[in-house]
Amino acid sequence: MLGTVSKQLRSHPALIPLFVFIGGGCVMCGAYLARLGICSPEVSWNRNGNPEPWTKLPPTYQYKFYAVNLDYNKLKKEGPDF
Repeated sequence: MLGTVSKQLRSHPALIPLFVFIGGGCVMCGAYLARLGICSPEVSWNRNGNPEPWTKLPPTYQYKFYAVNLDYNKLKKEGPDF
């Protein structure tokens, strides 16, 4: 299969940017999914040790990727301790 792809790329060099951008998009998609699986407070990899990891986060923890109008340093805790 790779031989066929390299043969096509040699005969049609205009396809090289297409492969580069699609490959880059796949890598960025995989990296974002890995970040969601590792850093999100909703994901629990250890069900026995800590089944609800979001209850242990401080109110100043920025769990969103990009916050437009919210300063997480000024937030105060609104709920009880569990």
